[in-house]
Amino acid sequence: QVQLVEFGGGLVQAGGSLTLSCVASGRTFSSGGMGWFRQAPGKEREYVAGILWSGGTPYYADSVKGRFTISRDNAKNTVYLQMNSLKPEDTAVYYCAARTSPVLKYQYWGQGTQVTVSS
Repeated sequence: QVQLVEFGGGLVQAGGSLTLSCVASGRTFSSGGMGWFRQAPGKEREYVAGILWSGGTPYYADSVKGRFTISRDNAKNTVYLQMNSLKPEDTAVYYCAARTSPVLKYQYWGQGTQVTVSS
């Protein structure tokens, strides 16, 4: 019932910034939230950041804390991931995901957008 489309990926130099966007369509749940994941080749998927539609304190992985900011625009059903001070280690395919409740696993997934950080 929820479709997600990510965009905003691309190539950036180390130290640069990039903002990803994820637009949700279809039915969304005010009690749920959105998250960003990333996966690099040969590596496990990493939960990068998460936020509830209702607000509260976002979650950040230690690897991105202080550099990445997740935000949302409820009126647009859009979630953003502002990435600053990018490092080559941030290179991955980034996926947005949605869940209808914070007690559930993420249920809906976008197709991913590539972020490549050069040294």
